[in-house]
Amino acid sequence: MSAQNLISIMLVDDHAVVRAGIRRLLDQETHMNVVAEAESAERAYQIFGEHLPDITIMDLNMPGMGGMEGIKRIVARYPTAKILVLSMHENAAFASQALKAGAKGYLAKSGLAEELSNAIDWVLSGQTYLGKEVAQKIASQLSESNNDPMQELSAREFEIFRMLVDGVELGKIATTLNISLKTVANYQTGIKQKLGVNSPVEMVRLAIRCGLIES
Repeated sequence: MSAQNLISIMLVDDHAVVRAGIRRLLDQETHMNVVAEAESAERAYQIFGEHLPDITIMDLNMPGMGGMEGIKRIVARYPTAKILVLSMHENAAFASQALKAGAKGYLAKSGLAEELSNAIDWVLSGQTYLGKEVAQKIASQLSESNNDPMQELSAREFEIFRMLVDGVELGKIATTLNISLKTVANYQTGIKQKLGVNSPVEMVRLAIRCGLIES
């Protein structure tokens, strides 16, 4: 198959060994070709226009602004971009927020080997793909009477909430997301109001209860 007919892919993960593992899996697919790699969301955003990949496979947990913000920025600048999240997080909240940010699919790394090729083809066909484990958890969540409080947050609010419960200072959040300190403070106030929490301790407890961090 000629290079023109191959599916072009960009890999975004801060661990080179992970990118190499994904590349090895994709090398087994005769209709796919990795055209670019990036070790951060910032770098992915910088080089996206040079390659304009058919699909981008992106991790969420990376130094710097992280995958969630990276998705938002890439999609804002390149509305037709198709991004498939490949994450260690199987929590439904992460998948929901990634889709809110503009991702077209979400796959847990635990299902990488058996689902990746199908997920790529699915997303490129114009459909939204959810990995088996994540889809089951979302279905279970929808069947419960109590809604996930994280659904109240926007993708940006969710990312800031995660940084806050990780103990990241407001100034660092502002620098990482390229927004003002006042804007971060306003987000913090809005997040507390939406989630009904009043202190950092309550925020951490809620994050633990929602399965976002371990106790």
